[in-house]
Amino acid sequence: LSIDFHHRLSVAEAALFCEMTRDVHLMFLEEPIRAQSPPAYRQLRALTPTPFAIGEEFSNKWEFAPFIEEGLLNFARVDVCNVGGLTEAKKVAGWCEAHYIDLMPHNPLGPVCTAASIHLAASIPNMAQLEYWPNIASAYPRDLFPEVPEIDGTGFPLPTTPGLGVTFNDAAAADHPMELWEAPHWK
Repeated sequence: LSIDFHHRLSVAEAALFCEMTRDVHLMFLEEPIRAQSPPAYRQLRALTPTPFAIGEEFSNKWEFAPFIEEGLLNFARVDVCNVGGLTEAKKVAGWCEAHYIDLMPHNPLGPVCTAASIHLAASIPNMAQLEYWPNIASAYPRDLFPEVPEIDGTGFPLPTTPGLGVTFNDAAAADHPMELWEAPHWK
């Protein structure tokens, strides 16, 4: 069992939650507080042994640095689309490996992100698991993305052809105009 608070708690609230769930032995608590403050995570780390998954919004290896070097995270939530692509993601993975930290890529952005994350996972020794939402995958029209990674049981087979394993049909793009949407407002 793991829980994603998506930055919604204060240090005190997160510490209290971790204490209240200590007997549950969570696999991890994801982003309980804003990740832009290593000092706040130092304070929270001192208050609980609960594993943390941090980093889905980080845009480069330097943002990961204090969290890796100071042992503030247990799972690096590298997002290939946010962190600067596969090269920067591999640098974060190597840094994490040297500190006995596993990667658990953040993957909510569709078939290209999923394919790139699969390639990242296959190329590193410290991969824990890949976030994957079948409902997001099924929301992308098949005529727009005729070839996408297909989950097989609990994993993805590696592509056997050149490229990421995703094709995009330019001609079908006109049939799928962009639609703006409003994200949920939490209260």
